[in-house]
Amino acid sequence: MSRPLETGGAPAPDIRRVAGQDTVQCLGDWTVERLGILQARIDTIPWPDGRVVLDGANVSSMDTAGAFLLCRTLRGLEQAGRQVSVEGLRPELSDLLMLIRSPALSEVEMPALPRTGRLEHLGRNTWSRVEQAAGLLTFLGEIFVTLLRWVRHPGRVRARLVLSGIQVAGCNALPILGLLTFLLGVVIAYQGGAQLRYYGANIFIADLVGFSMLRELAPLMTAIIVAGRTGSAYAAQIGTMQVNEEIDALRTMGVAPMEVLVVPKLLALIIALPLLTVYADAMGVLGGMVMAQLQLGVSMTAFLTRFESAVTLPSYLLGISKAPMFAGIIAVVGCYQGFRVTGSADSVGRQTTVSVVQSIFLIIVVDAAFSVVFSWMGV
Repeated sequence: MSRPLETGGAPAPDIRRVAGQDTVQCLGDWTVERLGILQARIDTIPWPDGRVVLDGANVSSMDTAGAFLLCRTLRGLEQAGRQVSVEGLRPELSDLLMLIRSPALSEVEMPALPRTGRLEHLGRNTWSRVEQAAGLLTFLGEIFVTLLRWVRHPGRVRARLVLSGIQVAGCNALPILGLLTFLLGVVIAYQGGAQLRYYGANIFIADLVGFSMLRELAPLMTAIIVAGRTGSAYAAQIGTMQVNEEIDALRTMGVAPMEVLVVPKLLALIIALPLLTVYADAMGVLGGMVMAQLQLGVSMTAFLTRFESAVTLPSYLLGISKAPMFAGIIAVVGCYQGFRVTGSADSVGRQTTVSVVQSIFLIIVVDAAFSVVFSWMGV
């Protein structure tokens, strides 16, 4: 089968009738992977009586399977007594359609497309999730075995990779993290200060900023920023190596990819993320302190005095304690999705997006679980 003729992205294929006219528009990507959806649309569209104009100006790509489907549709309309014409197809797509409609191929009957029922669709999705979960558990097992091997043989630890990972994931993230958490502190102080001022409780802005930033928002925001910045980089780096067969080359040379690509990143992030959280705490409180002085007239000295008595050390440590768990999620998911890349650069982009979405989802779920546990423990 010939390769699809493409113009850019891959929008979903569709066919729709222009209201009040005898024109039917063909749109999107008419390739073999997407024809199951398109066949259902063709079967249900209200075709015009008499003359039918198929407008193919918005067909972005088409392969031989798509051309066969279009050819079969034209033949069916003609057999139903309609006068059919195709307009607007790009020259290369028009040539492909003419080739398929040539006498030598016009008698070839395209096999019926398999129809996917809802139950089968549900089963396939469920099986895919189970397969991913099993693969992730296997991946975690390999990480655990590698860590045990490092404990037994400390000389195998690649310290340079760990230090390099700390610099990339930690030091290089300071500017963006500092700016965002500072602005987050400003927003919290602004929104909270507007309410506290009504009750003459301006000084309690220190309690609001302190508890919200240190216990909840700073760890959560830090993890989300690092997931978008570093987790995606992990997936893209490993995925690109997978596409270029560099990981196979490492295995051929006797180097375990887990030891050089995964575990150093995991350790680096477990070290870096708590430190980034401390930095985010400081910048968030600074933002709140500046806004409290500007909006409520609470001086920095008064803010810090109240802050010292309001925020206890256990509250501060509770926020920090979440960071290693978040770091583990980001590193494991990012690296795992990188290893799931197959085939082409398109797969790299897809798995990178999946890694960010899954990391942020799991971070929020785990953060909610921490809140429930802390509430249950009364801390």
